[in-house]
Amino acid sequence: MAATIQYIESNETKVPLIFERDSRLPIATMQFTFTNSGTITDVSKAGLAKLSAKIMGEGTKTLGSTAFAEELEAKAIHLSASSGTETFVIEMSCLKEQLDEALKYFEAILQDPNVSEEALSKAKTTTIGSLSAKENDFDYVASNELKVLLFDGTVLGLPSAGTIESVKSIELSDVQNFITTNLVSSKLIVLIGGDIELENTKEKIQKIVDAMPKGDATKVQNYEVTKTPKESILKKETEQAYLYFGSPYHLSDDSLDYYKARVATYILGTGGFGSRLMEEIRVKRGLAYSAYATINITKSSSYFNGYLQTKLESLDEAKKTVNEVIAKFVKNGVTKDELEDTKKFMLGSEPLRVETMSQRLNRTFMEFYKGQELGHSTKELALIKTLKLKDLNQFIKSHTEINNLSYAIVTK
Repeated sequence: MAATIQYIESNETKVPLIFERDSRLPIATMQFTFTNSGTITDVSKAGLAKLSAKIMGEGTKTLGSTAFAEELEAKAIHLSASSGTETFVIEMSCLKEQLDEALKYFEAILQDPNVSEEALSKAKTTTIGSLSAKENDFDYVASNELKVLLFDGTVLGLPSAGTIESVKSIELSDVQNFITTNLVSSKLIVLIGGDIELENTKEKIQKIVDAMPKGDATKVQNYEVTKTPKESILKKETEQAYLYFGSPYHLSDDSLDYYKARVATYILGTGGFGSRLMEEIRVKRGLAYSAYATINITKSSSYFNGYLQTKLESLDEAKKTVNEVIAKFVKNGVTKDELEDTKKFMLGSEPLRVETMSQRLNRTFMEFYKGQELGHSTKELALIKTLKLKDLNQFIKSHTEINNLSYAIVTK
């Protein structure tokens, strides 16, 4: 059954509900996705959204973390919270016969989250421990430094998990304010699917939504990538050089040309051994084990980025090669064989991208979130299938901005 979109009317707000029935397994899954509620809201204290997600996973004040977890485990109910850049998600899955019980626990998490000093201390301790361990993870270090270069002075330039200092500064009132501001019905999109009847379940979800504060819907702010290329070299005790690079990509998340960008980037750097970067950097020159590049196009930002590791003594040559490969790609475009091979892969691998209920629901969510009609992804595949070489190359040659590469480099 294809996904459908209905609405729950609550507190003078129309809450979208995305539903797909799948009776192949006796399970149910549900997500409450809150828009403009992720790490993009961490303007004052980096890491607050992710820390708040950890605390939402600590059960309720009434039961506490351990007892709440034991009750869920006894009934094979999974409940979790997570924060992306633009969204905050509370997710639930359970056996069909446990749906009513699972919904009670889901509502309890929203109404009585374990926002306590004990839960905060636990979340801060684990987060700080993780951040301390990542100080020697040079991929993490270089990746964060690239964000600083691309989005300097904005919230997108901050590490999503925060810094040790920012996490230490988070107080219980910060978490409570985050929850009060963001976990509200005006920002909510509900996703539900599985072997369930919608109308009966919708009534139960309505009660959960009715009990939530309405709050204020806010629009995601868009942040532009720096137009002037920058470079940052961090000296560490490392045996390899880590190169992370990025540049602007002038395309909106709802652009009709998005499918062309997917095809172009696959050929340039996403397609593994067949990609231009991998071919030049690993196969022909042996400068790195792998080289990768992709595009990130969302409501909040649009940019091109990639990475590779190389020997310390090969750093300059690897950087020069990246610049040359990308410049040549923009100038000359792709070949007919590259386009045809990419079409075969994208069309042939499509079933793997919609295998699970979660994948299908999330795809429908993204279509709705971007303001596209349902089934847009299928239409996009048809556009890829009929994409002409001259049209793709014209598109590639119009995006000269990806040549304005900034580099974050970790070396010895």
